[in-house]
Amino acid sequence: MSYKYLVLGSGMQGTAGGYDLAAHGDAESVVMADISLAQAQKAADWINRLLKKPIAKPLQLNAKDGTALRSAFKGINGIFSATSYELNLEITKAAIEAGASMVDLGGNTPVVLSQLKLHEQALAKNISIIPDCGLAPGLGNTLASYGISQMDRCDDVQVRCGGLPQTPRPPLDYKLVFSVRGLTNEYFGKAWVIRDEKIAEIETFSELEEIDFPKPIGRCEAFTTTGGTSTCPWTYQGKVKNFVYKTVRYPGHFEKIKCMMDLGLLDPDPIEVGVGENKVKVAPREVFHTVVPPRISFPEDKDLVVLRTTCTGVKNGKPMSVTYDLLDYHDEATGFSAMERSTAYPAALTLILSVRGKNKKGVQPLEVALDNETFMKEIGSHGLKISSLLR
Repeated sequence: MSYKYLVLGSGMQGTAGGYDLAAHGDAESVVMADISLAQAQKAADWINRLLKKPIAKPLQLNAKDGTALRSAFKGINGIFSATSYELNLEITKAAIEAGASMVDLGGNTPVVLSQLKLHEQALAKNISIIPDCGLAPGLGNTLASYGISQMDRCDDVQVRCGGLPQTPRPPLDYKLVFSVRGLTNEYFGKAWVIRDEKIAEIETFSELEEIDFPKPIGRCEAFTTTGGTSTCPWTYQGKVKNFVYKTVRYPGHFEKIKCMMDLGLLDPDPIEVGVGENKVKVAPREVFHTVVPPRISFPEDKDLVVLRTTCTGVKNGKPMSVTYDLLDYHDEATGFSAMERSTAYPAALTLILSVRGKNKKGVQPLEVALDNETFMKEIGSHGLKISSLLR
């Protein structure tokens, strides 16, 4: 059986997702939709060139236009939302009306909790809608869920993830590998974790620690950020003693960003600047969003992704620990970055399993809906190699 897919947002992750759906998803067609027709055309051309067949086609589509969304979704089997998390609730409603399964890259837990309230409507349409299916949230949560399922009792889950430049350079020893707004969204606010079997809300950009990875990466630092645990605290409350997610960066990054935070240079509220008639109101964070990206994009530099999920507990009355590691690099063959691959490919595989009827129906959390066994068997064929260490 063949399927029709639509990717909403034809940027970095969207293009990689469209490619993976076309390559592995029994695709009849893949519509690459974007508010910019030129971007949609670029993405479709890239996919068609890589696969040497005209399987992808462009569509100009404004994701804020509900009427246009509903029209575009007609006849589509699977929708891959790679646009802003702020739009995912309305996109979910449109997908349900169209009777199309959907995944998104999410990243904002309150939005996801709102999506989950539409469970019964999606269930009535016999479709699967699964938010937060990228890397973190996404693959890290899937590995945690899979590890938990291997034990009789899981006491502790630690997820550590980061997108890094292969060669760090100033000013932040960081390369922008996705939206700068997505980055600051992760760094600010509250993070939901499980502490002593209960959901706890903790400050982001806190609890700094050191963590070691195999060479050539070596020692890094990790700290709390928002969104990475997604719905896992609610799913595993009372079942797991501790569940914490942290973002990985090269040493020194935390201190530099924290300095800017403490100086007010990343505040979201507008302030008056200028003198006399030239006074204007501007939010320091918006200035950051404007001036910083060109200085940390380094388009010629290659990236890498590290992901480590460790579950500790008991199996057959004996202590058990399992660690899943992903180390992925920029792919020269396709031109996709490590962040594009490791974010888009897990989401694409999740959508493929949904249209094949493998995942649970309705709007459900990833760790509840996903067919973990099949996912773990197939993710390697999508190019992401996950190693495991059992102790």
